[in-house]
Amino acid sequence: MIKGLGLDVCEIARMEKLLRDERFLERYFNEGETGYIQSKGRNAAQTMAGIFAAKEAFAKALGTGIVFNLKEISIFHDEAGQPGYSLSGEAEKLGQGDRFFLSISHDGGVAAAVCVREDNI
Repeated sequence: MIKGLGLDVCEIARMEKLLRDERFLERYFNEGETGYIQSKGRNAAQTMAGIFAAKEAFAKALGTGIVFNLKEISIFHDEAGQPGYSLSGEAEKLGQGDRFFLSISHDGGVAAAVCVREDNI
């Protein structure tokens, strides 16, 4: 059963400006995410915007807003490139017992992410 749905968009140009801001990167992204973003070269800002939108979409799917550190939500990509969530801390506690599905897309200068929260029954 679906318990929550979150959608967020992020302007890629905004992330382009923040790519070199170490404080921003350290505040919102873990080392693995930062490495993944930087490995994308010319598409780094697009990737960063997608990951940031995915974190915001997760909070919306929970229905709590951002009541935890966004670094507690880690975005990973499997061998096929499918994105997913890895949770820790308060984010993990709030999502305990549920499954989360993620889709990220980029077009027209924006990145969008959708998160579906489902009972893990």
